[in-house]
Amino acid sequence: MARRLAPLAAIAALALVTTPALAAPFPSSIALPDGWAPEGITDGTGTTAFVGSLSGMGIARVNVRTGEVDPLEASAGEVIVGIDYEASADRIWAAGGAGEVRAYDAATGALLETYTFGPGFLNDVVVTEDAVYVTNSNVQELEVIPLPDDGSLPDPGDAFALPLTGDLVYQAGFNANGIVAFEGWLILIQSNTGLLFRVDPATGDAQAIDLGGASVAFGDGLELRGSTLFVVRNQLEQVAVVRLEDDALTGRLVRTLTSPDLDIPTTTAFIAGRLWTVNARFGTPVTPETPYELTRLLR
Repeated sequence: MARRLAPLAAIAALALVTTPALAAPFPSSIALPDGWAPEGITDGTGTTAFVGSLSGMGIARVNVRTGEVDPLEASAGEVIVGIDYEASADRIWAAGGAGEVRAYDAATGALLETYTFGPGFLNDVVVTEDAVYVTNSNVQELEVIPLPDDGSLPDPGDAFALPLTGDLVYQAGFNANGIVAFEGWLILIQSNTGLLFRVDPATGDAQAIDLGGASVAFGDGLELRGSTLFVVRNQLEQVAVVRLEDDALTGRLVRTLTSPDLDIPTTTAFIAGRLWTVNARFGTPVTPETPYELTRLLR
């Protein structure tokens, strides 16, 4: 009898050793290279995130499972604000702040094309099946780059500005910021008023989303999962969780996420079923030694 039990005991002992290793938790934070000055984040495939650098260090590929950070050296040299990943073409689209949107090869970081627009501050990006849409925080318009049906790189001559009309009225300071796509509409945040808007991507008509009196002032990056909208509120070091109705004209603030590890967060993204937030640390001088990191907020 003892001889029959011995192998079973050995298997049980092995399970005790291997199970914790297999179930090791994702890191709660991931250090980025010193001096990186991140602003935008987007999900790639699997456990991959891409994070841009305001200090001109380019785009980093981050494995949120292992914490490994791989700067794509070919992308270095330009300011990168908001970014979004185009999975079908393995491209990264990046807002460049002062009048530029750029397309990068997600595998190498190589610059594929630059799209030049007029004045203003080009801030955040969303890629849909039809086009790339970019918010302009200083000029009341969206910058639009139509995507060809065959997946080829868009011609810079096809890009255009789409005026924003309707309920959205620009004021002093930062206006349109984060942007996502929802059920054929665009959703954007006006940072200085704390208002969310549903935008018709064909006409630019913007209608205010009724949050029942709740404000998302200091709203920055947006992330969407189903009908749940995550709004990063940078200066408040919070992420507001808003449940949208199907028509995207009403919503309800259902929860607020925060962490002592947040330090002026700007954008957030779901990667591998977890919510990861960029700490831009605005107000902290950017030096080659300044530390930066991503913070995991959910799971």
